[in-house]
Amino acid sequence: MKLAQRCAAIRLLLTDVDGVLTDGGVILDNQGVETKCFNIRDGLAIRLWQQAGGKSGVVTGRSSQIVKLRAAELDFNVVRQGVKDKLPEVREIAASLGLQPEQIAYVGDDLPDVPTIRFAGLGIAVGDAPEEVREAADYVTSVAGGKGAIREVVELILKNTGQWDDVIRKYIA
Repeated sequence: MKLAQRCAAIRLLLTDVDGVLTDGGVILDNQGVETKCFNIRDGLAIRLWQQAGGKSGVVTGRSSQIVKLRAAELDFNVVRQGVKDKLPEVREIAASLGLQPEQIAYVGDDLPDVPTIRFAGLGIAVGDAPEEVREAADYVTSVAGGKGAIREVVELILKNTGQWDDVIRKYIA
């Protein structure tokens, strides 16, 4: 199936957090408080995706307050933390939203993401993912996780479906 056809079917954009929305670094202070660095352009991309009518969410193996806060800030439809086996979770999410696999784009960065990348209608690996992850993907971003990979994915989908100009019009008019 051509990339444009895969993009046209997407209704839900799911992503891992560490290594995709961040560069994979986890900072713990002396009190054990975790912080992460999110790329602001990825945040705007999520908003653009939502303006185009798409749903969004995260499925991550770790659990942290900072992810809960970022997900709330970006109005994610799906937030699943502490997920050790992502594929069954994503299958359940799809069923609960009445979606087929081909309607899901999933962005991952490491080996635990491979089954879900293969399951999704548009499986994506970030540019700095290990070889096995990149080989499983339908698309590999040109940038590393945390460096605007989600922005690239949203642009890819919206440009391949003719929606990009509409969602950015208010910014460039």
